[in-house]
Amino acid sequence: MEYVSTRGGTGVVDFEGALFSGYAPDGGLFMPQRIPSLDGDTLQRWSRLSYRELVKELCALFIAAELVPRRTLNDLIDRAFSRFRHKDVVHLSRLKDGLNVLELWHGVTYAFKDLSLSCTGQFLQYFLEKKQKHVTVLVGTSGDTGSSAIESVRGQRNVDIFVLLPKGLCTQIQELQMTTVIEDNVHIFAAHGNSDEIDEPIKELFADVDFTRKYNLMSLNSVNWSRIMVQIAHHFYAYFQCAPSLDTTPLPVVEIVVPTGGGGNITAGCIAQKMGLPIRLVAVVNSNDIIHRTIQHGDFSLSESVKATLASAMDIQEPYNVERILWLLSGSDSRLMKTLMEQFSISKKLKLPEDLHRKLSETLRSCSASDDDIMRAMQRCWEENRYLLCPHSAVAAHYHYSQPDGFSCFSFLFSTPRCCLAPASAAKFQDALLRAGLVPQLPPEITALTTMETRSVPLEQGQDWAQALRERIEATAQRR
Repeated sequence: MEYVSTRGGTGVVDFEGALFSGYAPDGGLFMPQRIPSLDGDTLQRWSRLSYRELVKELCALFIAAELVPRRTLNDLIDRAFSRFRHKDVVHLSRLKDGLNVLELWHGVTYAFKDLSLSCTGQFLQYFLEKKQKHVTVLVGTSGDTGSSAIESVRGQRNVDIFVLLPKGLCTQIQELQMTTVIEDNVHIFAAHGNSDEIDEPIKELFADVDFTRKYNLMSLNSVNWSRIMVQIAHHFYAYFQCAPSLDTTPLPVVEIVVPTGGGGNITAGCIAQKMGLPIRLVAVVNSNDIIHRTIQHGDFSLSESVKATLASAMDIQEPYNVERILWLLSGSDSRLMKTLMEQFSISKKLKLPEDLHRKLSETLRSCSASDDDIMRAMQRCWEENRYLLCPHSAVAAHYHYSQPDGFSCFSFLFSTPRCCLAPASAAKFQDALLRAGLVPQLPPEITALTTMETRSVPLEQGQDWAQALRERIEATAQRR
């Protein structure tokens, strides 16, 4: 399996090359040169696998055995999931009125990103130890990515991680999960700006080829292919858990509802679909609705500003993984992607070509939810099930409740099964729960954060954030 840039300006790389890259050198994102196609027998066999075993099977399709032997790959994935609280790693809660919630948040930081980043951290360590190499990880976070990335590499002598968080725009718990990690290889910057603004200095540093090469810069945001690869398993597991039977021809369809910010999870779903999984995908967003507008109207254009919402990790205006989806749907047309993305980079506005928009709207459905919609979904789920949803999961539940089959106790029995992906535990979002009139239920690990020492470096408006990062990276390298 080899990987190419969505913009076509870079030669092919293997999995190791894609893993250790952020953006491709031409500004694009790495994707598999070909997407494996699965037959019915394979789907039947996989339907009996655990989530952990599904991840192993999928990763083996995208990582050559010459790079990582299968037995070693299995061991790395077992090690990655060893810290998860649930014996099955993920868990499906079957609630009233056909609301199926796939809990992806049983890892260390109570967020779905623990799933892909714990694996990615193991893959990194495998190659770094093999080659006696050091890397500098650079991450911008809107909430959960930072803490999951930190946990995947904390204390590792051959990795330094630099995380930019938007001060005051994460929840207190999300921020504390980052700033309370006191390790020599963990460096936190609290920036007075939004999620899109903190991406700018990161892009600037990655665009400096000499600096990137000198300090072995890499990203653990969902620009990194390894994260997308692991997330494909969410869709297979959701399908097998919710499909009524795999003994019919054609196989039954399951609708998977995906809370969407940067677009990594919905990209993974598109790849699963391309592999032959019979799923219908719904991208659900908050008031920052660029993906919704793109699917509905072909309008991939920025709004005037990012809106702060209850689903704060989805407060994103530039969902970079849309480029991967458009590349897939265009038939891997890298020349078209280069033209479209360069146009967007300059004007921050893009009208999709008619044919590409048609393919996108045939592949994805979409829905946006206001803060009021989110609170109503959280309240209804609690009233009917005594089950607390985080605000991001509630965006998916809002879609479910707004469908005709979401209002009847019986109609869901005759409709397409639906699975809502739940990206985070409600415990991380106390303020949202309180605004919805609900009572947070906090595990002791979360409560303990408020008494711990914190450490971060402030980045003020008007300061040159890219230069501040450069200087800290250089100083850290000199101390090694």
